[in-house]
Amino acid sequence: MRAHWIKKALATSLLSAVVMAPAMAEQTLKMAYALSKTSHYGVAADAFEQSLGKSTSGQFKVQQFPNSALGGEREVIEGLQLGTIDAAVVSTGATLNFVPETGVIDIPFLFRDLDHARKVLDGPIGQKLLADFPAKGLIALAWGEQGFRHLTNNVRAVKTPADLKGLKIRTTENPIHITAFRKIGMLPTPMAWPEVATALQQGTIDGQENPISVIVSAKLSQMQKHLSLTAHVYGPALILVSPSVYEGLSDEDKAKFKEAGLAAAKAMRAFVDDVETSGVETLKKEGMQVQDKVDHDAFVKAVEPVYPEFYKKFGKELVESIRNTK
Repeated sequence: MRAHWIKKALATSLLSAVVMAPAMAEQTLKMAYALSKTSHYGVAADAFEQSLGKSTSGQFKVQQFPNSALGGEREVIEGLQLGTIDAAVVSTGATLNFVPETGVIDIPFLFRDLDHARKVLDGPIGQKLLADFPAKGLIALAWGEQGFRHLTNNVRAVKTPADLKGLKIRTTENPIHITAFRKIGMLPTPMAWPEVATALQQGTIDGQENPISVIVSAKLSQMQKHLSLTAHVYGPALILVSPSVYEGLSDEDKAKFKEAGLAAAKAMRAFVDDVETSGVETLKKEGMQVQDKVDHDAFVKAVEPVYPEFYKKFGKELVESIRNTK
């Protein structure tokens, strides 16, 4: 009788374990990013969530934290390293402080157009840069995209480098950008993104520079009068996960995370392709004065003297191989 009871108890506990296993295995990932849920960052997070949910049959769920809810990008990356944040979409303006090699992508006037940038990032150069992240306590799944960065300000229309002189412009904490901007003559002011709106409204800074995707989603037309289509720097983004999550995955699940990262990147690129044209029209309708007759060659010439510094930092061969990618 006792043996029968023990068998019955074991059978019941095994059945409970089978029933409970899926619930116990389900994991919610905290995913952070700086912009709104309707931005290209939000589009990427949605695509990541949908891809991962589908490929793992709901084993991994994603809880999104937009609008810098978990801190600025530097804090988010530190959270990924510590394991307090599980996934994120971030700019290279932030990763530069953790993986300095990514700074080569931020050299002004390095890329001809979006196709050129995408070929570099999808090719051996871009993939090698992704492989540098694990040594810094981060996992980079894929290159996302923001588009080319342009200038906005409240003082005057900017068409040539001379028009920039003396303007106090918010930049990311990116020494590559800052070095080039100083050479042109403007006053770069590094500032965390959550502080920018207040600084613009108070007049602490005259303007800022960002891709059209950011300028539209952050509603900068409500704070800035002039938009100059300078296309001075290509702005990539990165889909990152915490090693504390990734290193515990099976090879099969790692492949699914990679697939989700690529889905997020693809969604960002599609968003950028659309907003590069429709976004400018939106900003015009919202009252911004758009300068599309910018003297691009003059800006390139103004920055060219800084290139030897970039060669010294990243290697002339690498910089030129990026420039010459067809």
